[in-house]
Amino acid sequence: MSKGTIAILTGGGDVPGLNPAIRAITIRALRDGYRVVGIRHGWGGLVDYIRDAKADNSDNVLELSEPIVNRAGRTGGTFLHTSRVRPSHLPDSRLPPHLTGYKEKVNDITKDVLKNLEHIGVDILIPIGGDDTLSYGKRLHDEGVNVVAIPKTMDNDVFGTDYCIGFSTCVTRTIELTHRLRTSAGSHERFLVIEVFGRYAGFTALLPTMAGAADRCVIPEYAVEVEHLAELLTHDRNKNPSRYSVVLVSEGARLTSHEGMSFEGEETDMFGHRKLGGIGDIIGNALKESSSKYNNGRRIDVVNQRLGYLVRSGDPDALDSIVPMAFGNLALDLVGRKQYGRLVSIHRGFYDSVPIASVTSDKKVVDVSKYYNTERLRPIYEFDGAPLFIMTGDERRKPRD
Repeated sequence: MSKGTIAILTGGGDVPGLNPAIRAITIRALRDGYRVVGIRHGWGGLVDYIRDAKADNSDNVLELSEPIVNRAGRTGGTFLHTSRVRPSHLPDSRLPPHLTGYKEKVNDITKDVLKNLEHIGVDILIPIGGDDTLSYGKRLHDEGVNVVAIPKTMDNDVFGTDYCIGFSTCVTRTIELTHRLRTSAGSHERFLVIEVFGRYAGFTALLPTMAGAADRCVIPEYAVEVEHLAELLTHDRNKNPSRYSVVLVSEGARLTSHEGMSFEGEETDMFGHRKLGGIGDIIGNALKESSSKYNNGRRIDVVNQRLGYLVRSGDPDALDSIVPMAFGNLALDLVGRKQYGRLVSIHRGFYDSVPIASVTSDKKVVDVSKYYNTERLRPIYEFDGAPLFIMTGDERRKPRD
């Protein structure tokens, strides 16, 4: 006899490691006596679900088995698919035809989501996502749903955990691609300006720079003066036998000369986020103009590159194959103990869990005073007592029971 039904969903951006997490949860849950279903398209699957025995909901709910998850478990992305749908802030243009009674431009359809979960027969919900996806997971927990959450984001910026699924592969890809681009920068003796992900937090620029991928990095937590960056990069270039230098720029980076200026598109998703992009081009052009002051009156040309989806595509690396497996089993440990409303986590190298409310309690960003040299625009290389993955630097801020 089944112990109940566990539902898994993945929301937000795709990252390598999601399929290994789904596989780990499914295999363990089936062997523990649960039925397992996948909610397709993130929260969108629960929005579009039709509560009718005759309705075809195969595009919204998928029965999971070992053969299905084994086939996908070694691959990148998420075979359940994903979306940035937010049921508590659903535009009228996104309302499915079968949902009636909503008349606002933006609607909270949580009552229907709860009815859909009940109709599917879900006893426990395991959402895998970043702070946006998990913030709605907290909402459902507050509404009485048994929720156990798993953190996922390339930016590694979910508060309450040292590590989020996808971060290691993102850093690995950034290092690999940056090193590949060196040949072009060196051949033409240019600055290499690489824009990487990182809306609020600069971990994806800081850690590759620590690993030697770049000479300097520009992160969202500290506004940089372009003239100063140009002077440093020119110095790096001119002492390099191949006559080039490299800077990694977070997409959310800020310039003192452009304070208040937005590098965002006009269109927003349901979580209010505008698409970022373009700060790397702005910095590249400014560096070209400023470089002559530090290079005997001669301008230095620039190679500009946005890594974008290249760092979130493809198969997971070793860490993003192992950690999702552990997170999935941790989630089932919590389910077995009926400890709901929890976020599985890593704290100072040890697996752990924290209240899901931690997701919305604060933002996880680089502690500039501990990890970023604002004069040299590069990491501070002091590691004694620090976590494996550079965190806030203030471990007292970790939410504990």
